[in-house]
Amino acid sequence: MTDRAFAVVRAGALTTVQDLGRPGHAHLGVPRSGALDAHSGRLVNRLAGNAESAAVLETTLNGCAVRPRCVVTVAVGGAPCPVTVDGRPVAWGAPVRVAAGSVLEIGPAVRGVRSYVAFAGGITVDPVLGSRSTDLLSGLGPAPLADGAVLPLGKPAGPPGRVDGGVPWPAPPAELVLRVRLGPRADWFTDTALRTLASAAYRVSSASNRIGLRTKGPALERAVHGELPSEGVVLGAVQVPPDGCPVVFLADHPTTGGYPVVAVVDERDLAAAAQAVPGVPVRFVLNRRTG
Repeated sequence: MTDRAFAVVRAGALTTVQDLGRPGHAHLGVPRSGALDAHSGRLVNRLAGNAESAAVLETTLNGCAVRPRCVVTVAVGGAPCPVTVDGRPVAWGAPVRVAAGSVLEIGPAVRGVRSYVAFAGGITVDPVLGSRSTDLLSGLGPAPLADGAVLPLGKPAGPPGRVDGGVPWPAPPAELVLRVRLGPRADWFTDTALRTLASAAYRVSSASNRIGLRTKGPALERAVHGELPSEGVVLGAVQVPPDGCPVVFLADHPTTGGYPVVAVVDERDLAAAAQAVPGVPVRFVLNRRTG
């Protein structure tokens, strides 16, 4: 029987298994998790002939290298990066056939932060609460990749996707524009702070991770200085810790928090947040509509 699996040759700075996550378990204290750039995760799956929900690899900054134990079609997308098979350049953003025993190398991101690697058949590690995603906060799902680890692959479900005319890959942002709606704790901040949020120049902090995109810039002044009881928080919540600099909660965020949430980011803008490198300008655009 063919050994449908791959071995990890180089794990990289942080490479995890991700799918579309495990929504619906916040009442258990379980974050959604899943691919931070879900759009890219869906695209590489389509190119590999998978369902969009199949598990893929999410690399961070410096890629990874793997050795399939079977002939397999792969697709690499997300942050642009060099891709090689046994040292020979192959296509990024298109299906590639990799022979059994060859080394597939996903190089460092040229732009952006996270690249995605889909294998025909998907990565079939055991699911937890309906998802194969690695959750760095709770520890659910498979551990981040380690050199020498072997991960199983499923049976291919369909032919590779077509790339006629090219695939519409969004470019990593030169400026991160985040549309937000105020609340639920906007009244804990001064009017000046709300104007600052809507007009100030923030930048992505190097302390950002899968839990949250941290920013550097002017502090938001509190109007209420008391303690806030811990309460539920959602994906895209803009929480303001004691230093006053907004933090945008991403896929592995805690399900409750004790710092006030001044606004919530439109979920459609979070894929770009996943690809924003440290130092990229961040601009919050307020949408005051309630409908």
